[in-house]
Order: sequence, then C-alpha cells, then structure tokens
Amino acid sequence: MAKKHSKPAAQKAAASEQAASEPEAGAETPETPEVAEAAETEAADGAPASPEALQAALDEAQREADGLRDAALRARAEAENMRRRATREVENAHRFALERFAKDLLPVLDSLEKAVESAAATDNLAAVTEGVELSLKLFLDCLERNGIEQIDPLGEPFDPARQEAMAMAENPDAEPNSVLEVMQKGYLLNGRLVRAAKVIVAKAPPDAPDAPDDAGETA
Repeated sequence: MAKKHSKPAAQKAAASEQAASEPEAGAETPETPEVAEAAETEAADGAPASPEALQAALDEAQREADGLRDAALRARAEAENMRRRATREVENAHRFALERFAKDLLPVLDSLEKAVESAAATDNLAAVTEGVELSLKLFLDCLERNGIEQIDPLGEPFDPARQEAMAMAENPDAEPNSVLEVMQKGYLLNGRLVRAAKVIVAKAPPDAPDAPDDAGETA
C-alpha cells in the first residue's frame, strides 16, 4: 500500500515546484538591461517620447516663437520709421522746392529796386535804361540756371509744337512759312514746353501777272 501512494505524492511535489517557478498572473516583471535597451530603441523608432522630452521641445519652440515675434516687431517699427521719414522728406521737398529759385531771384529784385531808385533820382533816361537792361539780364540768367529756356524763334521755320501762329503776313524778303515777328516769347522748363511763343508767320506773296510780249506787238 505504501508504494501505491508514493507516486501521487511525487506528482504533487513536482507540480508545486513548477508553480513556484512560474510568475503569478498580473505580477510585474522586473526591468532588465535588455528591456531598457529595447524601450530606448522603440523611442528612437517613433515611440511616444517622455514628458520631459516633450516639455523640452515645447520650451524650445516657445523660445523660437518669441524670437520671431520680437524680430517681426522690430521690422515693423523700422518700416514705420522709414515711412514717416519718407513722408517728412516729401513734405520738405514740396515746401522748399523753390528755395534755390527764390535765392536766385533775390539779386534780380535788388537790381530792380536800384533801377527804381535811380529813375526817381535822375532825369538821365540812358542810365535808367541801362539799369533796367541789367535787371533783365540778371533775371534771364536766373531762369537759365533753374532750367528755364527762352523761345525766341524770329526768322526760324515755324514749329507748331513750340509756337502758336497768331496771323500770317506777306513779305517778299522772308522765307515762306518762317517766323516773321515774335509777339510773345515762349519758354521751356527742362525741355518741357511751359508757354508757346506767339508769332506771325510769313506767307508767299501771290504770283505777279505775266508781262506782255512786246515782240508780238506791231507799231
């Protein structure tokens, strides 16, 4: 009888040893270096990053966004300063565009004042005329320095682009379609017409009648 019960006891002991060697269900397996290495490999292959890594990436992105925002604000402020400076320069250009011209006109004004004083203080018409002519020359020089050119087409071919024909007159000594008389001179500003010259244009005289043929006449 003792031998019959010895085999089941041996089987029970083997089962108990096997159960002791297997981990219980739900029990956590201790992490080994191989497991840690596998976890790192999974993270490198696109596995979810750790909260610390995500926070570090977020902080870096925030710093980069702050830098870009500051750069944009500085660029906007610089653009606004440039716009204001350009506006101020344009306004000054409009306000003081005639400054040089005004300075060139002052000697003409001085000369005219001297001419008026001389005319009031003397009866010498020649001296007054000389003073007025000097003032006129100063004025024409002032215009020329500022890009204003006088149009005086007397004797030149008529140019409808720069001249306005007020009348036509016959003149046997003038070339037909030439300027016979300048009623009012014209002016150009840097090559652009400001005022056309008003002129009288010469036209060809009518043909004279043929003289009678004396050779065919009889006494």
